[in-house]
Amino acid sequence: MPPFASGLLVLTAPLPALPRRAAGLVAAAAGLVAGPLYVHLQPGLRLGGPAAGPAAPPAGPALLRALAALYTAAAARRGLDLRVLLGPGRRLARQPRVLLAAAAEAPGPPEPVQLGLQRLAAAVYGCPPSLPAVLLGEDTAGDPDGDPEQDPEAALPEFLDVAVGGTFDRLHGAHRLLLSACCLLARRRLLAGVADGELLRHKVLPELIEPYELRAAKLREFLEDVKPSLCYDIVPLADPFGPSVTDPDLQCLVVSEETHRGGVAVNKKRLENGLPELALYEIQLMKDPEHNQNEEEKISSSSLRQRLLGTLLQPPRRDPALPLRPYVIGLTGGTGSGKTSMAKLLGQLGAFVIDADQLGHAVYAPGGPAHEAVVAAFGAEILNKDGTINRKVLGAKVFGNQEQLKRLTDIVWPRIAQMVKEKVREADAQGKAVCVLDAAVLLEAGWQDMVHEVWTAIIPEEEAVRRIVARDGLTEEAARRRLQSQMSNRQRVEQSQVVLCSLWEPEITRQQVHKAWDLLQQRLSPEPGP
Repeated sequence: MPPFASGLLVLTAPLPALPRRAAGLVAAAAGLVAGPLYVHLQPGLRLGGPAAGPAAPPAGPALLRALAALYTAAAARRGLDLRVLLGPGRRLARQPRVLLAAAAEAPGPPEPVQLGLQRLAAAVYGCPPSLPAVLLGEDTAGDPDGDPEQDPEAALPEFLDVAVGGTFDRLHGAHRLLLSACCLLARRRLLAGVADGELLRHKVLPELIEPYELRAAKLREFLEDVKPSLCYDIVPLADPFGPSVTDPDLQCLVVSEETHRGGVAVNKKRLENGLPELALYEIQLMKDPEHNQNEEEKISSSSLRQRLLGTLLQPPRRDPALPLRPYVIGLTGGTGSGKTSMAKLLGQLGAFVIDADQLGHAVYAPGGPAHEAVVAAFGAEILNKDGTINRKVLGAKVFGNQEQLKRLTDIVWPRIAQMVKEKVREADAQGKAVCVLDAAVLLEAGWQDMVHEVWTAIIPEEEAVRRIVARDGLTEEAARRRLQSQMSNRQRVEQSQVVLCSLWEPEITRQQVHKAWDLLQQRLSPEPGP
């Protein structure tokens, strides 16, 4: 773990030199700073010389290229919160704990440079004057003077009021470049629309998208850090257009290559509303240097959400009534989610798998724990000639009748829970370290009290419907009714420690399960002693 919680990196090299040096600089700083890592750009400043006031670099293509290189380099350091500052004037949201500069940019004795760093940080960002100052060595392969064909004097256009829209989930490098461009183009106000509600429905893994309030708060903190002189309007978007088609003060809409068509649609609506068209300023997509087999080549929130699959999303339950061994995982998921296949994979990895569905059949069997009580409650007409319970007849009695369904589950679920506990004891007797309780109704039955962690398998509704129709021969309408009678993916995810998804090829699912298993083994390994 890096020793400092946050830091300020001051870079004084010419802007054209930064794209070739960004990876080395960011890697060196990331070794010391967990994040956020603020970057102050002041080309030509001599840190070891007389004190100088802040001088922002010119807002031109050279600056955008430098920003793209820095944010791309940060994307290769997963989890690094990089913020390139475009205008001083306010205390930073997270006060830096260390000051950094590139040793190559500050030849000579280190002491004057460190003192210059401290003076600059105190004067511009209100940092304590005694912060530690460190000079970084970095790999500066390539021409330090950059590309002579670049034109550092070219200027970006300026607009009073600028608009941008997006999901802004888990604010990543491409978001930060897009927002930084907005800050450079705007002189007075930035209107940022944040997608919410139905606009999220068809996103990849929408259940893992951060709540709107959290996304909006992170967005505001980033923007107010980067350029505090602007006014920021952050609003939820319930449709693709939002106020961009009704606000008469807007002059520019910032888009990416993939949202350019949306910008054209915005201008069409504005003309229909009697408003002038907006200038469309397009930002290039950023390639993800770390993208995996089933992820997009560009840096995207979708890929970041996919990387959360199999990881611990919230701490395990700490219940002193639960024995630490065997460690019990409750695996749940809706119909068609791939839960059963995942349970088999976990069994192959060494888990003791308890199939709640099998126990459910056993509990209804003649002589089983619930047989007599269910017959007494629902009548002998639910019996077959051989004395077994006809599950279809029983199901017809309780389907759509919440009172009758609760009457049944109040009989059956506690008895299945008791059988689960017996199976856990059996696993313990066999020396098994991990049990997996494969149970579709785990959360509905309240069985999460019997497990240390809840793992949930999710799948988009359309794919679940397709699988149910193909597997069970139901109509599409019947498949949807079945899904709608169950707990939603989002409800399950909210109560889960680990989430898995079988949307992609079986090999991707296998990799997720192995990843989840390996991380579980790390959690169960005893902490090394001092």
